[in-house]
Amino acid sequence: MDALENILSRNSPRALAEPCPSKLEMEIVYKAALRAPDHAWLRPSRFIEVRGNGLKKLSDLYVKFAKENFLEVTDLQLEKYQAAPFRAPMIVVLVSKVTEHPKVPELEQMLSTAAAAENMLLALHAQNFAGMWRTGKLALNDKLAEYFDLSPDHKILGYLYIGTPAGDGKKIPDLELENFVSYWD
Repeated sequence: MDALENILSRNSPRALAEPCPSKLEMEIVYKAALRAPDHAWLRPSRFIEVRGNGLKKLSDLYVKFAKENFLEVTDLQLEKYQAAPFRAPMIVVLVSKVTEHPKVPELEQMLSTAAAAENMLLALHAQNFAGMWRTGKLALNDKLAEYFDLSPDHKILGYLYIGTPAGDGKKIPDLELENFVSYWD
């Protein structure tokens, strides 16, 4: 696929199904991720690949975290957290390992991981797979890293749900550039 066509046609699908990428296809995705901008070569991006029985483990983690950390969580909310990992055949947890550095603040390191996530979505799309990025209450929470057995210098930025696009694709809207771009000459 042409690089610009890949960027301009990428979209988060409504639904994801089997198959998900193979180990070899995911190696390409991770290599693309690690090409993201990375000030001072700190390499902040880390990934936890979840598939198969791992989806149940993630489901259990979501429920445990919600019960222990959310005030007045309802049974309906717990059901949604429990079901969430099964919306795709594969999930990659986006993690940023933050390193103390005099020139590279924490936010910049997290933005590097965000850029890595976009590279992953583009690499998936180029291989006829798709992904959607999810955040919500189960991301960007300082307590969350311990539930993944990670040290406190790790930040969970979100989750890429990955698989093959299913159903009708979303229409990509035509955007008026003047609503987003200003020009200084």
